[in-house]
Amino acid sequence: MTAADDHNDDIALAGEYALHLMDADARRAFEARLDAEPALRALVVEWNEQLAPLADNFTPQTPPPAVKARINAVLFPATPSRTWSLWRVLAGSGLAAVLAVGVLVMLPQDPAPTPFTPSLTAEIAAEDASLIVLASFAPETGVLRIDRQAGAANAGRVLELWLIAEGADAPVSLGVLPDETQTDIALPETLAQAISGGTLAISDEPLGGSPTGVPTGDVLALGAVVSL
Repeated sequence: MTAADDHNDDIALAGEYALHLMDADARRAFEARLDAEPALRALVVEWNEQLAPLADNFTPQTPPPAVKARINAVLFPATPSRTWSLWRVLAGSGLAAVLAVGVLVMLPQDPAPTPFTPSLTAEIAAEDASLIVLASFAPETGVLRIDRQAGAANAGRVLELWLIAEGADAPVSLGVLPDETQTDIALPETLAQAISGGTLAISDEPLGGSPTGVPTGDVLALGAVVSL
């Protein structure tokens, strides 16, 4: 293969890298070359400069505020997971007891969890009582506790929770309700401030939730948010 062929291959690889077309292994191998080859880095820069104007025709979109709440719920779950593998290995041995005592003595004690003290509530209910969900909100923690007492999503569908803030033009998604009957939703500050005096609604949506940011299926239940 000639030097010209090698250069052409690098141009193509730089394009695939800029367009994120490489799989994980190929991308790592290419990035290792980037560290050592200035000419290859220049090709990537050239591709990025050529591709950048293509984004000028796209209209910026603001994601629904509930997206942040969903991301926080995944990245920072309310109850941290525990790993018990070490204790399984040491189970039944005196060493496990010694280590347990040592850990309790050496490590600071975790503070007591913040109690859930709601001051706002809503009964989100269908007219025929086929779906009843109780919602309680604690402003101090920003946690909305959901307790589904009756009803469930239809097969192949999900229940999505919405906040219609007082005076708002459109509802805001608070997320898809899980299969569990009870769950906690951490609301971002903007939604926590808007929930008082608003209305909570539940709609029937496709798997994954509404694809448009507004309800697309039937609104199954409604409930006003009131003070306790």
